[in-house]
Amino acid sequence: MSELSAPTGREPALVAHPRPDGSAPRALVLGATGYLGGRLVPRLLSAGYRVRVLARDARRVEAFPWGHDVETVEGDATDAAAVAHAVDGVDVLYYLIHSMGGGRDFEDTDRRAARTVADAAAAASVSRIVYLGGLHPDDAPLSAHLRSRVEVGEILLASGVPALVLQAGVVIGSGSASFEMVRHLTDVLPYMPAPKWVRNRIQPIAVRDVLHYLLGAARVAPNVNRAVDIGGPDVLRYGQMMNGYALEAGLHQRAIASLPVLTPRLASHWVNLVTPIPKSIARPLVESLQNDCVVKDRSVDDLVPRPEGGLMPYREAVRRALGRVNDDAIETSWQDSEVSGAPSDPLPSDPEWAGRLVYTDERTMRTSASPAQLWSVIEGIGGENGWYSSPLLWAIRGWMDRLVGGVGLARGRRSRSVVTVGDALDFWRVEAIEPGHLLRLRAEMKVPGGAWLELRASPEGEGARFDQRALFFPTGLAGRLYWLSVLPFHGLIFSGMARRITAAAESVQRDDPEPKAKAGRIPPEVPEVETIPSAADTRA
Repeated sequence: MSELSAPTGREPALVAHPRPDGSAPRALVLGATGYLGGRLVPRLLSAGYRVRVLARDARRVEAFPWGHDVETVEGDATDAAAVAHAVDGVDVLYYLIHSMGGGRDFEDTDRRAARTVADAAAAASVSRIVYLGGLHPDDAPLSAHLRSRVEVGEILLASGVPALVLQAGVVIGSGSASFEMVRHLTDVLPYMPAPKWVRNRIQPIAVRDVLHYLLGAARVAPNVNRAVDIGGPDVLRYGQMMNGYALEAGLHQRAIASLPVLTPRLASHWVNLVTPIPKSIARPLVESLQNDCVVKDRSVDDLVPRPEGGLMPYREAVRRALGRVNDDAIETSWQDSEVSGAPSDPLPSDPEWAGRLVYTDERTMRTSASPAQLWSVIEGIGGENGWYSSPLLWAIRGWMDRLVGGVGLARGRRSRSVVTVGDALDFWRVEAIEPGHLLRLRAEMKVPGGAWLELRASPEGEGARFDQRALFFPTGLAGRLYWLSVLPFHGLIFSGMARRITAAAESVQRDDPEPKAKAGRIPPEVPEVETIPSAADTRA
């Protein structure tokens, strides 16, 4: 496990208290593969906890640097049997899940999950529940998402298990959705027509301080069962947050005009178009800004001591986040959160295709580059490196997806050079990876069916062979018509992609004996060595 930034968990106020028998306490984390959970788990391990996680896919957990240091139970928070198994023998339970873009029934899903976990925790005599909720006013109507988070907190507080509900507002850190929304709005727009909520007061908090409070919450007195607010030292208007970011990024301060006609719905569309944040995430973020969200009291200080040196100011949190972005050292990112409604089933193996219709496009190229040099290009695909094919056609496809509420191409990737299972690559999700050999991506764009893209590097002679396979399992007539409509473009996109990936690998071979991804190294014209033409394949 790599060296942790503060908090490390080794701070005296955060180190785990052993059980009465001297053994290490056990922590269960729900939401361990999310933005905060992925950062909390290694710090719990460092603090001396034994850690168990509940996750839908154990492969996603294993992809984290700490993945083999934890116990994994497969399932989700609405699965009573899985939750009952997960809570057995647990001392402290971290509830870090919320249906951010969970469709129209997300409130019911959140409610069922909270009740399932609360009942299981009480039956297993869990000693402490820690929940991260949302900072909110007490005397104003709340958005549906914020209302749901408040309800979850109330269910956990009524569980019979001592619970500490930490209520935070805007979290500032590299990879957080809130930070990325501020960053991209400010970077893109020198002048911003904005909703009236840019005048509302907000109390942002650095991700470092959120993690500090989460770790410290495990050690509060056993009789504590309450909700407390947490926030940083600065109270700002959203417009001030944007201009504070501009100053740290070396940009001119932005002119911001408050327009009352921009409703949360219209504003979320605006954010969806201007930033990488998809509408499903942008809308709850925007709705959470409709009211002043400031800390009502600092009673949390009586329960968890502040970090050494105090809470981090907003601009310092921005400065550190930008440093992480520039160093390509983002620990976790909103990009890797699951997309509601996107296909999540893995690619069926070939024998399971019997009786199903599947369309395929397969390409094979041979290259003088080594398999390692070819793999370095494959591993760096997407995001800033692009897709080694017509940028215009890829951009059009991305914009089409954004217009119908999909994630589009702007989501990018967390790291410019390293990829792991569960990572987002634009509108793809990494489903499987065999380092040096196979990268399999599952589509998360809006399509009538399931789509996958496989890229393989294999040794052949003194060079390597590149195999590229696109697969599409259509749903109904719409799926069949969709494939036929995009088939003419596949000849341009996929053939060019195969040629330029192998050419980029040869460019790595010429320029650098140590293989690594080269962003943007796409020669304009390269001869095609071998191509297997696009095909529609029916397996029956």
